[in-house]
Amino acid sequence: MRFTETDHSSGHLIEGYGADGILVDGRQYRTSLILTPERILADWQPRAAADLARAHLDAVVALDPHVVVLGTGTRQVFPDPDVYFWILERGVGIEVMDTGAACRTYNILMSEGRRVAAALILD
Repeated sequence: MRFTETDHSSGHLIEGYGADGILVDGRQYRTSLILTPERILADWQPRAAADLARAHLDAVVALDPHVVVLGTGTRQVFPDPDVYFWILERGVGIEVMDTGAACRTYNILMSEGRRVAAALILD
């Protein structure tokens, strides 16, 4: 799915999402990734929501976001409560949704100037 044209001046923008990956600033990503307005961390390790562990979220928390938008693949899958509460205990909000919804939500929050990180699992 291609998203509408948007201003890239606020940071890295997700331009599309589909079975072939995520399109960010004209580049196609085919593996899980972490995205903030300032940074792209490609080839993030979890390959499925069931694989998600605290160690995977260390890289996200290190980017100091106010909120993490966690995309869990083609469907919404909540992480283990231990993982979920671990990130909340660090003062970081987390929203869990399917990866398509996470891409759209990230773009909205980024365009509002929010300190957001998208942790996007491609399964």
